[in-house]
Amino acid sequence: MSDVFNNLYELISERKNNPKQNSYTSYLFEKGLDKILKKCGEECSELIIAAKNSDNDELKNEIADLIYHVMVLCVESKLEWREIEEVLNGRGKKTGNLKQFHNTDNDML
Repeated sequence: MSDVFNNLYELISERKNNPKQNSYTSYLFEKGLDKILKKCGEECSELIIAAKNSDNDELKNEIADLIYHVMVLCVESKLEWREIEEVLNGRGKKTGNLKQFHNTDNDML
């Protein structure tokens, strides 16, 4: 499963370093951080609406769109995808009680 994310991240990085004409990814990098952040916000809103409407076909597509745009943000911010994976792996190893979770709001898993 990680290969899908890593391959997508590498493709996005490639578009950042070697822009391609008619590439949506290259377009986002050309427009800059404000456009990338706007798209992340839009995709987040669309994901919420799809979840509220209990439409799993739409929801899976909106989740994929959000992940893609977050990856574009990571590349723009020079944040390696493996760093995100390391954070998630670390969270998966943590255990704690619910009271501590609510107090720290750090333990997502």
